Amino acid sequence: MTFHKKKVWTVFLCCTVLLFGLMGRLAYLMGVRSDYYYRKAEDLHQRERDIKAARGKILDANGKVLAANKTVCTVSVIHSQIREPEKVIRVLARELDMEEADVRKRVEKVSSIERVRTNVEKAAGDAIREYDLAGVKVDEDYRRYYPYGDLASRVLGFTGGDNQGIIGLEVQYEEILSGTPGKILTTTDARGVEIDGIGESRTEPAAGSDLRVSLDADIQEFVQQAAMKVMEEKQAERVSILLMNPQNGEIYACVNVPEFDLNDPFTLNTGEDVSSLSQQEKQDLLNQMWRNPCLNDTYEPGSTFKIITMSAGLEEGVVTESDRFFCPGYIVVDDRRIHCANRNGHGAQDFVQGAQNSCNPVFIDVGLRLGADRFYKYFQQFGLLKKTGVDLPGEAATIMHKKENMGNVELATVSFGQSFQITPIQLAATVSALINGGNRVTPHFGVAVQNPEGDEVVRLEYPVEEGIVSGETSRRVKAILETVVSIGSGKNAKIEGYSIGGKTATSQTLPRSANRYISSFLGFAPAEDPRILGLCVIHDPQGVYYGGTIAAPVIRSIFENILPYLGIEKTEENGGSAGAGGQENTED
Repeated sequence: MTFHKKKVWTVFLCCTVLLFGLMGRLAYLMGVRSDYYYRKAEDLHQRERDIKAARGKILDANGKVLAANKTVCTVSVIHSQIREPEKVIRVLARELDMEEADVRKRVEKVSSIERVRTNVEKAAGDAIREYDLAGVKVDEDYRRYYPYGDLASRVLGFTGGDNQGIIGLEVQYEEILSGTPGKILTTTDARGVEIDGIGESRTEPAAGSDLRVSLDADIQEFVQQAAMKVMEEKQAERVSILLMNPQNGEIYACVNVPEFDLNDPFTLNTGEDVSSLSQQEKQDLLNQMWRNPCLNDTYEPGSTFKIITMSAGLEEGVVTESDRFFCPGYIVVDDRRIHCANRNGHGAQDFVQGAQNSCNPVFIDVGLRLGADRFYKYFQQFGLLKKTGVDLPGEAATIMHKKENMGNVELATVSFGQSFQITPIQLAATVSALINGGNRVTPHFGVAVQNPEGDEVVRLEYPVEEGIVSGETSRRVKAILETVVSIGSGKNAKIEGYSIGGKTATSQTLPRSANRYISSFLGFAPAEDPRILGLCVIHDPQGVYYGGTIAAPVIRSIFENILPYLGIEKTEENGGSAGAGGQENTED
């Protein structure tokens, strides 16, 4: 009997402890954790749909809209709320121009919410909404729209289906442009059916800020036409042209033809049939099309790089304007004979005439006078061994010999712009420092952040490195390069009433046996106080390929039209006095 009572008492105690434990747990859940489980229960009874925020606009220097938004719709289905699945499938297939099988997969998929299609034209979205189909949701959002089509395509970039930037300024300034998405919350019962009378709650999206850039749509359009003209005339592979202000780094135009349609960025601009290509092969072609050769690709600059050799030689004092040279058409460096562009030679000449003639032996001599250590010091001082910091993604770095591997032959070839590679934007930024008094500016597009009312919120600033070269050396370089245009190899860039400085170039791509050339010209105006710098690079032109013959006229045509547009007025025509009497030569 005693044993039985003990057993009953033990069971009673266990039940009591268990009961108090459950009561304690219940009190904890209802008190301390009530907010947490309320939110969990609410989540189970809510269907969430995102509302895209309107991206900020991209505006050119004059306020023209380069990238805007177009209202579109996202069509979704909620499986548990659909009452007439076959009707839903038929309507969506017809209005969205989709295969019924594809629509059926989405409609029959058991999920809280399933997107059928995004970026649906508003007219189609409105038509679907009129059917008032249970379980079908039509939400308005935004798609990026580019009013000028292919204008500055590789600069502006484009967005994907999620409205996020993919390339160009769109991805570089994502945080400024993107805004904050909103949400639509729908309350449902345990079966997922929307509860009548409660309706939907909304968190409104916040639009992104606008970005004003230095790019000028009028200038860009004119330069793009000029690039297309020379590309077609010379049957060139492609043409790149940069225009920037060498005083502050603002880029007015960045052209890479052929451009592509920003409103249809997944269609190749070559017009070739890609139906037989694999998805990876097509993607590789798209990636190549989206590249910006002005900053993503490197090339051998050829004789335009002689501006750097000239500046280093003058700054270091190893050469002066009056130094005398003799060119027999080649120069022997160690055991290598390196030819001049003029195989017959330029004969006796001073340094300025050597620049006018773009004479390779003259600049090789200057490079050898500097020596590898001092030449390399100026590569670093001028900023050639680091990226420019341009505000676009994917900038390539300079490909240069290591100093310990730079013998006399390597030094000689580098001195006239071969056997290494840089980007066009790097060349433009470096020369800007050498002609603006010695300040290395950061090339850039972004100027200011604005609110939707057009008020400036933030002024964008970029690094400036002072003292790259002395003001006196900069003045001497400008004076020499003015004579290159007025009476030398760049005379095809001469414009009556304007003082133009510049340098021609013709380089041969690897392998040399392929006989493929890059023709280029770098010019600036006014020569004494540069306010614009232009670089034209023509890849693989057919027929005559000399930079002075085909690239210099392109910059001349551009300058003739945009110098007055920029308010740069004509002055008395300047004839080059330094080194007058140099031989005229446009074969570089």
